Amino acid sequence: MDHAASRADGVGYYVSKRRQAKRSHRALKVVVISLVAVLAAAGAAFAWYINNINSKLSKGIDSSLLNQLVAPTKTDDPFYMLLLGVDQDEERTEEWGADQSNFRTDSIILVRVDPPNKKVTLISIPRDTMVDMGEHGTQKINAAYSFGGASYMVEQVSKLAGVNISHYAELNFEQFTSIVDTLGGVEVTLPVAVSDMEYSGIDLPTGTQTLNGEQALGLCRSRHAYDAYGGGDFYRSANQRMVIAAIIRKVLESDPTSWPNLISQLADSVTTDLSATEILSLANQFKDLDTENDIYSGSVPTTSQYINNLWYEVVDEDAWKTMMERTDAGETPYSDSSQDFTAGVAGSVSTSTDSSSSSDTTSTSSDPVYSGTVLVLNGTTTQGLASSATNVLTQAGYSAIAGNADSTSHTTTTIVYNTSKTSSALGEAMGVAEKLGLSVTPTENPGTYSDNYDVVVILGSDYKGK
Repeated sequence: MDHAASRADGVGYYVSKRRQAKRSHRALKVVVISLVAVLAAAGAAFAWYINNINSKLSKGIDSSLLNQLVAPTKTDDPFYMLLLGVDQDEERTEEWGADQSNFRTDSIILVRVDPPNKKVTLISIPRDTMVDMGEHGTQKINAAYSFGGASYMVEQVSKLAGVNISHYAELNFEQFTSIVDTLGGVEVTLPVAVSDMEYSGIDLPTGTQTLNGEQALGLCRSRHAYDAYGGGDFYRSANQRMVIAAIIRKVLESDPTSWPNLISQLADSVTTDLSATEILSLANQFKDLDTENDIYSGSVPTTSQYINNLWYEVVDEDAWKTMMERTDAGETPYSDSSQDFTAGVAGSVSTSTDSSSSSDTTSTSSDPVYSGTVLVLNGTTTQGLASSATNVLTQAGYSAIAGNADSTSHTTTTIVYNTSKTSSALGEAMGVAEKLGLSVTPTENPGTYSDNYDVVVILGSDYKGK
């Protein structure tokens, strides 16, 4: 009996264990199935999230634009991207409608992106640059957008620069403020104060400061703040490049885990052929970018010319070819700091010249020189002001003559120099400022003033004589 009972107990124990195993197995299956369901739901939600971002980013990207874009030969090769700022503000849209033909590009920047070497180059193309648009005749390049939208703009810039363009991004200036505010503001350094309350609503002091969205937009739009220097569009373009570099810097310095959410917010302000995944990949490739030294900046070299009752920026073909050869080779656009006449006046990206050449050049070419030819123009109602300044300069060793400016309403004195006349023009301009007792930063002649003299001075009401 004891033996039989023992056998029965063993069978019962075995059956009990089997039942427990089955229950555990069923429980495990339930857990696994639930986990798979959760992961599938999460995956579907993430896919929807990414697709939603991509649909926002690509809104307005059509087949004609995609057909103009040329992919790099290798996935990790440097490539060019066209960045446009469009004046599609709410007021203009309400008045003229949302059709692309009603808008022109306010900012045109050709960007070279070099992932292997972690370098970015920003080259502004003046919106008044004269180009041949075939059936449309001679036009300013920003008209390409109204003639044929983004695809025609890519075609024209590609032809002008002689490079393939692989990607495109368009920024609506009306939405620009949200980008900067999303980042918590951007830090810029202004060499001179920028006051343009009438046109851009800004009054910014000299020095390093953090701008909110409205201030950054005002800085990117302001050109009248530089009327005293001539060629306000060039100084505005320099500020635009500085703000873009500041945005790049702010993004790359942020926590990478915040990038997906950041891209989601930016998708409401930017149109591009790049997907969210591609943007994240680029950001990861550039997370170690030296933002102080490896973001380069420049502008297409042009001269202002009045042709058929219109002002155009005419490209200096030789200088432009040299600039693009340097850019293509991964070098800075300028070989010499004096080539960037906006330096020291408008904001600048940290590095716009080779460190080797700039250190040599700036230490010598900006040393005061007390000789050369100078044209002094009276831009005020004070009679004899130019003559008295000319006497001061003649006694100092310059060959100076006096004349009258185009108006008598100049409030600040402007000094420009012509490097086409002599390599020491900057030094001469520095000497002129010193001898006249002016705290004015000389700038290179943008083509607005006479190029028959080494230095041109336009006296404003701030000059009281010496």
